Amino acid sequence: MYKNILFLITILFVLNFCSFKPEGENVITISGSDTMFELNQELAKEFMLDNAGISVYVKGGGTRIGITDLIKKRTDICASSRNLKPEETKMLVEYYGSLATVYLIAKDGLSIYVNPNNIVNDLTIEQIKRIFTGKITNWKELGGKDTAIVPVLRNPNSGTYLYFKEHVLDNEDYTESGLTLPTTKEIIKYISENVNAIGYGGVGYKNGIVQLRVNGVYPTENNIRNDTYPITRYLHFFVSKTPSGNIKKFIDWTLSPKGQSVIRKSGFIPLWDYSL
Repeated sequence: MYKNILFLITILFVLNFCSFKPEGENVITISGSDTMFELNQELAKEFMLDNAGISVYVKGGGTRIGITDLIKKRTDICASSRNLKPEETKMLVEYYGSLATVYLIAKDGLSIYVNPNNIVNDLTIEQIKRIFTGKITNWKELGGKDTAIVPVLRNPNSGTYLYFKEHVLDNEDYTESGLTLPTTKEIIKYISENVNAIGYGGVGYKNGIVQLRVNGVYPTENNIRNDTYPITRYLHFFVSKTPSGNIKKFIDWTLSPKGQSVIRKSGFIPLWDYSL
């Protein structure tokens, strides 16, 4: 019993770190994507159950924060929901003398969230673009009620914010009337309490909201895996050099059938359809 209590205390402690980087041969730190934050917590928890004596610390804050932490040697692994920008790659080369090593760990459908009481259930990419650039401002224009639309945005540190701007908004600016919230969980909470709100984020978040069809296609596992759903992306781990030791052990475990099963249970799409 004492061992179980000690383990639970350890889990609560190791799943978060703030302004410091924990040190030690048996310590792994992950920083970055808010979309991946809860997923990384689950991966860390299950990995530690399988590998006693190794501690995994997880920090969110957004992909940009994770990349900065990686460049400044404040984290071992950057969790990212987008690719590196050219200037970020350049900074990593300047710091480490080599390109970052990238691992694809899962697929994600970038879902469009609305309140369960919203009668709109299907939008086209063009309609979504027009909502989030401020050109459509009333649900009546989309077959809904005659009420103002409240677009809810991720913060600019988020890889999801940038991905959505590049791939859905065609690099047009977000509407100035949008409400910006720092995390996906806060976006979910706000939309679940506000029938006129609409937001976007990872497919793994489902409680309290409805994920719309986009171009008539639901963000199901099969539709995301075969790219039938129109807004799909990969989730990444970046490391500053070829990993070794416990860092390599953790990444290999994440890509193993056990790690990929955790990804599926967390609501994201495993890279391979393991039968477990």
